[in-house]
Amino acid sequence: MKHAVVTADFSGKAQGKIKPLHGVNNGPVSLNVPPPGFREAGIPFCRLHDTAGAFGGAHYVDIPNVFPDFDADPADPRSYDFAFTDAYLKGLHAAGTEIFYRLGVTIENNYRIRAYHIHPPKDPAKWAEICAGIVRHYNQGWAGGFHFGIRYWEIWNEPENPPMWTGTRQEYFDLYRTASLRLKAEFPGIRVGGYGSCGFYAVTRPNCSDFFRSFPVWFDEFLKFVTAEKTRCPLDFFSWHLYTADPREIVRHAEYVNAKLAEYGLKECENIFNEWNYLSPDKENRWQLMKENEGASFVAAAFCLMQNTCIDKAMYYDARPQAAYGGLYYFPGVRTTRTWSVFMLWNRLYALGTCRPSSADRETLFSCAASDRKNKGWLITNFSPEGCRISLEPEGVSLESLRALLIDKRHDCKPLVPAHEMVLGPFATLFLSTAEIRREAPPAKPGKSPDAGLDEAGSKKRK
Repeated sequence: MKHAVVTADFSGKAQGKIKPLHGVNNGPVSLNVPPPGFREAGIPFCRLHDTAGAFGGAHYVDIPNVFPDFDADPADPRSYDFAFTDAYLKGLHAAGTEIFYRLGVTIENNYRIRAYHIHPPKDPAKWAEICAGIVRHYNQGWAGGFHFGIRYWEIWNEPENPPMWTGTRQEYFDLYRTASLRLKAEFPGIRVGGYGSCGFYAVTRPNCSDFFRSFPVWFDEFLKFVTAEKTRCPLDFFSWHLYTADPREIVRHAEYVNAKLAEYGLKECENIFNEWNYLSPDKENRWQLMKENEGASFVAAAFCLMQNTCIDKAMYYDARPQAAYGGLYYFPGVRTTRTWSVFMLWNRLYALGTCRPSSADRETLFSCAASDRKNKGWLITNFSPEGCRISLEPEGVSLESLRALLIDKRHDCKPLVPAHEMVLGPFATLFLSTAEIRREAPPAKPGKSPDAGLDEAGSKKRK
């Protein structure tokens, strides 16, 4: 068995703050109350895209759901149907999760049969007025609304992708400019951006199709458009996606995005990675592996790597229990997974705040350490099908003062006493802390199933 040394220097120079990388897309549709597990995992951001399933569950988030008659008056509160989106966002707000609102529509994967909502709006200026009404409702209390202080407003999603946009590239650019200028004029304190790019697979995968090679072209043309003198418009953040089996590919794509933003003088533009997940080479078991120790180890590795990149925020796709890409819950129900446990453990580092130097001398081992004035935390994962013997070498804290939790094929946060030398099994994750640590199961309200409020197959209370 191979041997490696893993170090953490808690007395070393601070390396910035631990980033809010444990954001998600969506979650259990828990109306008016916090989604199960969100508060316990400290989910910092929830992006609202594909919310509640196909077509936005017909009543959530999407512009055609919130404003069902495009010919209605956007200045009239009666033109909007906020009911279910209100109930959903109230639950997220109650969980302490910041809302990242995607202004647009849910993907229509069967658009070839018929496309419903993915066409360019027939009147971009009116569409922008509708968006302004939504911002006003959730941030300024308009139309019986709220003062949620939602900062991030994303204009559409993946317009390079036919199931998301039937229009041309120029039609999307014009819509983005119209909406971004309109929103910033009335709400200068919010952050607007886009466009939820499909990603940049051609940057690291040379045999990509012409379709994938078109994504970087879109990106270049978009940056030219928003920075050109005649078409200049706000871009507070650029958002992009990647699904991969290699966590290091995330780093290469993040660096590509950052270099492009710098090339166009957009040094203040946030680099937001808001769709990602583990796509195992084992296609037959891919969806289940997202939930088990293999998917959990990938997420831990990705967190450790992203912490040291130019990525400002990240949002995992997806936290819906019923979604194929959902790695945080077992469906039916909302029993949390090993992958959820890694989110919960990363939140422990995030709460500590200050990143400390850490390293491992084997390429399949990933490490991140953090501390505050009182406590220390250390996340280590072995993203490999082979076990590894590790030597733990902490500085600034004694090994005897640390407690540990183990995630592997048989255990989900098993408490153990750390030793100087330990065996970290295949796709195993270890968390060490000076504070008492345990896996916290999401609490159910007395007399109620934790499934209460779920949509689709989880819509009925179970005995």
